Amino acid sequence: MSARPRATAGFLVAVSLVGLACTSGGDEAAPSVSEAPDTVRVALTRVAAVEQPLAIAIRRGDPSLYIAEKTGRVVAIRDGRVTSRPVLDLSDDVSLGGEQGLLGLAFSPDGQYLYVNYTDVEGDTRIVGYAMHGDRAIRSSRRQVLFVAQPFDNHNGGDLVFGPDGDLYVGLGDGGSGGDPHGNGQSLGTLLGKMLRIRPTPTGPEPYRVPADNPFAGDPGARPEIWAYGLRNPWRYSFDPATGDLWIADVGQSAWEEIDRLPAGSPGGANLGWNLLEGTHRYAGAAPAGAVPPVYEYSHATGGCVVIGGDVYRGSAIPALVGDYVFADFCEGTLQALRLQPDGSVTHQPLGVSLPNVSSFGAGPDGELYVTSLDGGVYRLTHG
Repeated sequence: MSARPRATAGFLVAVSLVGLACTSGGDEAAPSVSEAPDTVRVALTRVAAVEQPLAIAIRRGDPSLYIAEKTGRVVAIRDGRVTSRPVLDLSDDVSLGGEQGLLGLAFSPDGQYLYVNYTDVEGDTRIVGYAMHGDRAIRSSRRQVLFVAQPFDNHNGGDLVFGPDGDLYVGLGDGGSGGDPHGNGQSLGTLLGKMLRIRPTPTGPEPYRVPADNPFAGDPGARPEIWAYGLRNPWRYSFDPATGDLWIADVGQSAWEEIDRLPAGSPGGANLGWNLLEGTHRYAGAAPAGAVPPVYEYSHATGGCVVIGGDVYRGSAIPALVGDYVFADFCEGTLQALRLQPDGSVTHQPLGVSLPNVSSFGAGPDGELYVTSLDGGVYRLTHG
């Protein structure tokens, strides 16, 4: 492995702890948030145990729940059991330091291709696609979609989500270290610190194409793949299946965690503020013009350290939770819910259940919400 600066040790928790304290300065307009009565209670039903789960995906027409393990395997959970053979095993191809590993996965809308996001043995990001045959990925069909060099070993992002438009959304962190020393979050000349929107091409000379309506597709000074910028480390994002809104949990530096929402129909190009802002609070300078504030932020003073997103619940088992965005914090552990009100304000409430080392959420093929713990458990949310 090539030598490169090491910013931290430890996984996930380090994302918020490596940086210096926020610079002094005034705050920007904070989101309007109120605490809702504790009327919703959920329980967690253990579904299976896997090795260090980091991401959840489902496949069209398939009852399985697919899990990305940090150590490099994709496994399937079917009828409450982990299948005996992995769907894909990249254990020899991934780096495992700190925040590295197999970080995300997604199936194409037709279910014919599996895409994975991992850090290779040099610590750089690779997004690779495989054709599926039955319930296994065909190793010989490997097709690299995207390669991104990583200057440090943290803030890799790693999530992959196909949107309602059929395009692949790729969340990349700012490149790591602390405080975004290279200014990647606000630079349109790099893919780091961005949400990308691309359309993979399973065949042909180019591994993907850029949608013509991407906001910077015609800008010679910008990377055309960029959909939104000003991100520090988007650790899980999802589309509301009912509205098409995009919810992004962006891990903060040393003081604030934030959750952003880009409404369906957005033309793209949103600036989410980092590294000039940490949440709504000034970090490295004045707020950029037109910065989109988070819909929710919370301080590390509450016991949290790393926000873990998060899906809008659209299942049937917990009627009172329908329409709420459910998320957690890696350190604090309590599952929480946000409800967006018609006037744009947000209500917040804890859901009465905690889980150690929450690492990801995802909707299952049954429409219910699942949550993983880095300790190995995969759980389904049920009525409390």
